[in-house]
Amino acid sequence: MGQMKGHGAKFERKKRLAIAALLTHRSVEDAAGAVDLNHSTLLKWLKVPAFLKEYRAARREVVNQSVARLQQTMGAAGTVMLKLMTDPNVSAAVKLRAAECVFDRTIKGIELEDIEERVSELERAAQAAAQRP
Repeated sequence: MGQMKGHGAKFERKKRLAIAALLTHRSVEDAAGAVDLNHSTLLKWLKVPAFLKEYRAARREVVNQSVARLQQTMGAAGTVMLKLMTDPNVSAAVKLRAAECVFDRTIKGIELEDIEERVSELERAAQAAAQRP
């Protein structure tokens, strides 16, 4: 990592531990303490592009895994919304909120499909333009 000092495998291990701690603790200070690192050292590491890149990649992976877990429960969430929307014993405010959720999610889904289609078309056009002499 360019500007960072360390001793080979020990440093790489400390770096991995620091990234894991950043992902699981509430603050940089708590993360640093968890891996026996000086708070200011970890703050400096977070300014090093290579470390920051690895940290962001790890954060993205955590989010991706969480989203995948949530996606597995989408059927149940949809069922709950529909039950709330149609249950005669549920207040009008709850029914309205459930209906709004159904509308919002449906519209967002269509918007995403439209955006994906447009991006694909742009990528095809760019690829075709790049292949022209």
